[in-house]
Amino acid sequence: MQRPTGWLTRQSEKDSQRVRPNSRLTRAVEFRAMPCTRRSFLALSIALPWALKAQPSRPLPIGLELYSVREALKQDLEGTLRSVAKMGYQCVEFYAPYLEWTERRTKQVRQLLNGLGLRCYSTHNGESYFKGDKLLRARDLNLILGSRYIVMASSDPQPTADGWKAVAEELNSAADRLPVSGLKVGYHNHEPEFTPLAGVRPIEIIAKNTKPSIMLQLDVGTCLKAGSDPTAWIRANPGRIRSLHLKDWSSDPTKGYKVLFGEGNANWREILTAAETVGGAEYLLIEQEGSRFSEMETARRCLQTYHAVARS
Repeated sequence: MQRPTGWLTRQSEKDSQRVRPNSRLTRAVEFRAMPCTRRSFLALSIALPWALKAQPSRPLPIGLELYSVREALKQDLEGTLRSVAKMGYQCVEFYAPYLEWTERRTKQVRQLLNGLGLRCYSTHNGESYFKGDKLLRARDLNLILGSRYIVMASSDPQPTADGWKAVAEELNSAADRLPVSGLKVGYHNHEPEFTPLAGVRPIEIIAKNTKPSIMLQLDVGTCLKAGSDPTAWIRANPGRIRSLHLKDWSSDPTKGYKVLFGEGNANWREILTAAETVGGAEYLLIEQEGSRFSEMETARRCLQTYHAVARS
């Protein structure tokens, strides 16, 4: 099977530094020897984007949304994180329970993450944590964890266009309060966001009425179940799909979300190609509602299949 160009490619450092004669990158570099005329400047402006595209991309970090191992996490947070790291996951996403931690506890968790070589790029938070002092608390804990994004995990507005516009304003308001910290806001979809409302999908209202800096974290499984095309959505929102929940879904009513990564309806190669080349994805997260296996075995098998797909 031919590997799609630019998708999760893996090359050695030596290969990444090798430039073929007459390649776009070679020709772009040669422009430096030209006199700085208007003509040469325009030529360089045209060639540079192609030169950058010619360089091999680095594989995106693959992580686990910890809701996938929620029972294990309740019993033994440290042990669960150690097991997740041992499986080969590179990052994790904490969800609501982390907001109950003290600052001291959060620092302990960050130290553990560092020791295990794990990163936390984002957290999932209830809608109430995007207002008032609760936003400041979420900000402080996320800064300790080293996060990039505070993600609104869900919302339950009035089922009208104005109701969804109000959610967008909440996101914008929170984003306005965070720039100094370096943190950004994100929004995570479920089925309702992709279910048309008077002919318009609420996620379109969210995208249209929020700042470009606000990440649209795509939950692939719920998008599929609602009848939408995740690849089309990514391509319609370049640069804003900066992370994805790689949750599969099967149209078989006896299975639904209870399938492993790669066992459902999702066309993962197509989705991930779009995420990397158009969506602006910075990291990826396996997520599971549950399966025929235990939580930890499910996480292990999903990661194993992901790597198999990535190598194909």
